[in-house]
Amino acid sequence: MKVICSSEESLHRPEVFRWQERMKLMNPIGDVVVLLPCSMRKPYSNSKSHQVFRKHTKHYQELIVTSPFGICPREMESTFPIQSYDVPVTGVWSHEEKKIAGELLKNYIKDKNVVANLSKGYEEVAKEYLNDVIYTCKDGKVTSSDSIYNLREELRKFPRLNKRDRLMHKLKSIAIYQFGESGEKFIPDDISLKGKYHKKLISNKKQIGLLNNNTGLYSLTLEGGEILKNLGLKIIEINFNLTTNSLLNPGVDKADHSIIPKDEVVIIKDDEVVGVGRSIISGKEMEESNRGMAVKIRKRVKKRNNLI
Repeated sequence: MKVICSSEESLHRPEVFRWQERMKLMNPIGDVVVLLPCSMRKPYSNSKSHQVFRKHTKHYQELIVTSPFGICPREMESTFPIQSYDVPVTGVWSHEEKKIAGELLKNYIKDKNVVANLSKGYEEVAKEYLNDVIYTCKDGKVTSSDSIYNLREELRKFPRLNKRDRLMHKLKSIAIYQFGESGEKFIPDDISLKGKYHKKLISNKKQIGLLNNNTGLYSLTLEGGEILKNLGLKIIEINFNLTTNSLLNPGVDKADHSIIPKDEVVIIKDDEVVGVGRSIISGKEMEESNRGMAVKIRKRVKKRNNLI
């Protein structure tokens, strides 16, 4: 689904605001952060410009500067909604666009070294909000041979990230975005991926979830629900036996108020996970409403005669 961002009011769309808030929880890895401009094509790595960049930047922490979302770490580029927004790329930034992106940049960078291959408004944002940045763009053309040469030579000064570290960082970053603070703990150290398109998340020989290639987000299994339950994230409490694949609002005793529509959630009865699924409305609405559906259940615990 396309997220149309055609005016400055898009800075305040709920999807955009939530993205910006979750980016405040993100942290880079490695010794250097490479700043790059966004592109019309999404995910960015499918664009011609980023294919040129990635020949030299893929072994480092990459951060794309964009509007209206502000910033996008490379590992997050296939996650909804950043993987499907539509916005004119002009390079001209308003004061508010610069402020939002600049503050997110400063918060994300912290004490890391920064190499920036930016031009126009993108470069203006970095120069206004960051100090001690190495700029590589020559004559305003980020893909010129001189700019790419400068970028390559500067990055050679820093150690590369290994493949496993980059994978773990990606999986944990997605979990932080999806589940919130402490979400990175959803990903165990022994995690492995299986599958060609959608990726099964395997830990201790059990599947804890699925990384959906269409949305870049996780869907839970009951085992994954156990992990979230132990972390106290995205929990809904009930006091009856689940016998169908729909949880109605009157059956909800308590729900995490951070839950929003389409979130992955964990259903608990008597401190045990009895189901996982996708929320239809917010957690607060679940508690307050006396009709309608709260959760579309994907997996639930089933016992003989439907007794739980």
